[in-house]
Amino acid sequence: MKAKNTSLKHYWDLLSHHIRPQRGAFTLLAVLLLGNIGLQIANPQIMRTFIDAALAGEAQQRLVIAALAFIGIALLQQVLSVIVTYLGQNVAWTATNALRAELAQHCLKLDMSFHNAHTPGEMIERIDGNVAELSNFFSQFVIMLVGNALMMAGILVALFIEDWRAGLAFAAFSFFALFVLFLLRDVAVPAQKARRQAEADLFGFLEEQLSATEDIRSSGAVDFSLRELFRFQAQIFRHLRRSDWIRAWIGILMGGLLVGGNAMALGTGYWLYTTGSITIGTVYLLINYVNLLEAPIWALTHQAQSFQTIGACVERLTELRKVQNKVLDGPGTQLPAGPLALAFENVSFAYDADAPRAGLPADAHQGWPYCDGTDQRGNGAVLQKVAFSLEPGKVLGLLGRTGSGKTTLARLIFRLYDPTAGQIRLGGVSLRDAKAVDLRQRVAFVTQDVQLFQASVRDNLTFFDRSLPDERIERVLEELGLADWLAALPDGLDTELEKHSLSAGEAQLLALTRAFLRDPALVILDEASSRLDPATEQRLEWAIDRLLQDRTAIIIAHRLNTVQRADEILILEDGLTCEHGNRQELAADPKSHFYQLLQTGLEDVLV
Repeated sequence: MKAKNTSLKHYWDLLSHHIRPQRGAFTLLAVLLLGNIGLQIANPQIMRTFIDAALAGEAQQRLVIAALAFIGIALLQQVLSVIVTYLGQNVAWTATNALRAELAQHCLKLDMSFHNAHTPGEMIERIDGNVAELSNFFSQFVIMLVGNALMMAGILVALFIEDWRAGLAFAAFSFFALFVLFLLRDVAVPAQKARRQAEADLFGFLEEQLSATEDIRSSGAVDFSLRELFRFQAQIFRHLRRSDWIRAWIGILMGGLLVGGNAMALGTGYWLYTTGSITIGTVYLLINYVNLLEAPIWALTHQAQSFQTIGACVERLTELRKVQNKVLDGPGTQLPAGPLALAFENVSFAYDADAPRAGLPADAHQGWPYCDGTDQRGNGAVLQKVAFSLEPGKVLGLLGRTGSGKTTLARLIFRLYDPTAGQIRLGGVSLRDAKAVDLRQRVAFVTQDVQLFQASVRDNLTFFDRSLPDERIERVLEELGLADWLAALPDGLDTELEKHSLSAGEAQLLALTRAFLRDPALVILDEASSRLDPATEQRLEWAIDRLLQDRTAIIIAHRLNTVQRADEILILEDGLTCEHGNRQELAADPKSHFYQLLQTGLEDVLV
């Protein structure tokens, strides 16, 4: 695989926006860095003076002054090195932390098609792991790459001042070494990029396995999980071995170049001394400068090797930043006040239109008491020309077996996806014209699987929105019959809520509380299928009645008593509208699919 050149502009563009706010610290870092480099170049000059003065038999006082100056500058140089290292680390971590926040915000704004293609474990690795590598690099970038490049330039200038022939020889040597580094800088990027992707795949696998620990153990799939773990680790090892092998050859090549540089320094010093062009002190100076020259070349070599890893990270992060949201925000047409009408106008949708839809078997129609529609699953569509309208304040009962498209229909209302054909209107406004934040403020989705956070009760109810007053939260909890539950908590709304600290019924009541606090105009309710005790179920049913009052609603129903709330019924099968009409009229018509469904029993069919 051919390496793709990663220019320095890519590195700088990735962090320059976040370094700019630290101009003061960055300027101070540059000043101290230049001062430190100057001291490293000046100290050998003092030692040259000391050697020549000692050989010439000059006064002891001059030797003492030179020795003290050498020691003082060496100590000051160490102090500056510590300060430069601290500032470099601080600037780099501040910048990359801002980059983490930017990437996280960018990913959170992407539509669900992106998140369906990437596991949480993979995203953690890409956002945190890659940026951590980048931070380690940029904390050394100023200190080693730029600093050592400036030191190399300073040493070459000093060598030219001492003797133009020595300066010219070592300038040619240095530029040749840098040219070799430039040629090798991206040679291992493909292997490193593959390694980073393999690590991201491993994190995604671990996230899936850890979340399914109970199922893996109960189904006897532990051996399979371990085998897959070894397979992922073997992939990482293969890519790591290849990249490390390339880096080792780079080190061997640069080591050979530096051995040649040392030999050239000794030969040049001996020749110039025997011709009387330089003194013994200058020979020391020449050899010392060449040794100093080795340090930046070795440092640049290691930085070039780091470029192999960092280049892969930069490519991956740049690719991530370039991912665009397929669901574009609307211009901001305002939704009307009060309960909202809903209309689907020949809506079709496919998650992947190019792939055949996987899901129900060929005999899926068998056992259904309704719908003899033509099976069109092969075209990849999850919804196909769905058309219905729901008046403000009405309740729609949405029925259909697993895979019929019920959840997809709800996701389209939230604009987690856009229809591939047709249009959805809410309150007469096309969803494409409304702002996403306004839309999701007016629509609430209460699911069976309630997501709880390791945070306070307040933050769990408000989704960390501190603008909602405690009085309003407590009033809603009281309306839903949770006042006693709140009073029993040790710290009230400040009580830390753990994931498994609530029963299924209490979690559902908290989900309803979240919806109440938003005061939505349209509610989508995926009826809880958990088996609750009669008292909790009664409280939940009463809370649902309160939530649906004076609001438009869609209920994804699984049980007969929930269907009784609906004014209208919509039945989906394989993404097709099987039946839509008034609930009472359909229930009274023996020819309707809904009538046959009631005779069979919802619990027996809607599974």
